Amino acid sequence: MYPTDLVMPMKAELTDKGFQDLKTPAQVEDALKQSGTTLLVINSVCGCAAGAARPGVVYSLTGDKKPDHLTTVFAGFDTEAVVEARKHLAPFPPSSPCVALFKDGELVHMLERHHIEGNPAGAIAANLQAAYDEYC
Repeated sequence: MYPTDLVMPMKAELTDKGFQDLKTPAQVEDALKQSGTTLLVINSVCGCAAGAARPGVVYSLTGDKKPDHLTTVFAGFDTEAVVEARKHLAPFPPSSPCVALFKDGELVHMLERHHIEGNPAGAIAANLQAAYDEYC
């Protein structure tokens, strides 16, 4: 488990932009079964989360189409919430960071860590915007 002082500023990069911080399995379950589109970010302390995932996700929201709901859980901190979130990401293996788009509770788009690692934030944003164009 990561220390609170380390995690809170990283959480704030998303929650300050309107993401709902899901801390319990029940919150995850409720968020992912909402109607419409829901973006879920499994956030983490790694460099690719800081350099590509978080900035890319935030930048992806500058386009015309956006998900109806923005949510996030933090790997290594909100452990039970992350376990619940990962149940909804099958068949994809656990990955931190990762970004998933749900439509009416169904997983429709997934960016795993290997899609994020080594790519610039702009590429992450473009990938997500293409998914928003299709599903939102």
